[in-house]
Amino acid sequence: MNRRDFLKTVVASGLASYVPLSRDEFTISDNITKNGPLPRRPLGKTGESLSIIGLGGVVFRKMEDTSRANKIVTDAVEAGVNFVDVAPAYGNAQEILGPIIKPFRRDLFLACKSQKRTKEGMLREMRESFSILKTDYFDLYQMHFLNTSKDIRTAFGKGGAVEAIEYAKREGLIRYAGFSAHTVEAAMEAMELYDFDTILFPVNFPSWYKENFGPQVIEYAVRKGVAVLAMKTQVLRHKQRGETSDCPNCWYKPILDPTEASTALNFALSKPVTTVMPPGDERLFRMTLKLAQSFIPVTENEKDSLKVQAKGIKRTLFEYPSKNFKIVQE
Repeated sequence: MNRRDFLKTVVASGLASYVPLSRDEFTISDNITKNGPLPRRPLGKTGESLSIIGLGGVVFRKMEDTSRANKIVTDAVEAGVNFVDVAPAYGNAQEILGPIIKPFRRDLFLACKSQKRTKEGMLREMRESFSILKTDYFDLYQMHFLNTSKDIRTAFGKGGAVEAIEYAKREGLIRYAGFSAHTVEAAMEAMELYDFDTILFPVNFPSWYKENFGPQVIEYAVRKGVAVLAMKTQVLRHKQRGETSDCPNCWYKPILDPTEASTALNFALSKPVTTVMPPGDERLFRMTLKLAQSFIPVTENEKDSLKVQAKGIKRTLFEYPSKNFKIVQE
């Protein structure tokens, strides 16, 4: 079977067996408590549990005030956040976070990522991140931005990044392995080709309802026991040409209204996801932290409202099939 037919089979199988989740099916979470520490959810089949909100390193991109960064981390930990995700691609975030998270290291589930697709490149970048972040292991290490057919061919081929992951596991450098993706095609194929522990993937209601982007990936991940880490949940669309934003780390149009942001967050948390990564802005992170304390599954009326809203949104962030994934006949 060539790769084109293989991919069609994998994606079709996910679509065929996908059944929308009911209100009662969010019970993957632990007990939900209001006005208290963030609840945690199981991380797939790893035996670990993560807070339902994670702290993304992109929040610290271009931040120079270390006291401000220290307060963000301290407040997050005190609120119950135990998941921190960072990457070299997030500017100076690693340099900022390294000394700050060191006192909390034992209590944090620390994740890092690499966009390198070869074994040599990924291991080199991994070791650089160890040094910068003041740690000698990562709880989770991920292939970052795995989106195209070329990414798949290189990373999973001879001398590819998968070999780096296998080596790092054997040497005790990483505990679990995952990847992030922004196309359905890459996500489905990567999960088929390797036994990943996690997938970092957009769970975005405009793209979900208008573009059929996401349900097949979530269903397939659940079936394979791959934990879903949700991103881009509180995002409406691409920025329009000339549109400015007071959220410099957001290349998209985030949802700023607390009521609308709460509904978008609840939409994502009503799916079988482990944690949600808020937009890369301190204010939006803090807002999401508060909103998560009052999480309740979305109602059918709220779903209907989100569907109507999604239909009216132009330039949603993601679509399926993706225009960016090119299948190369081999």
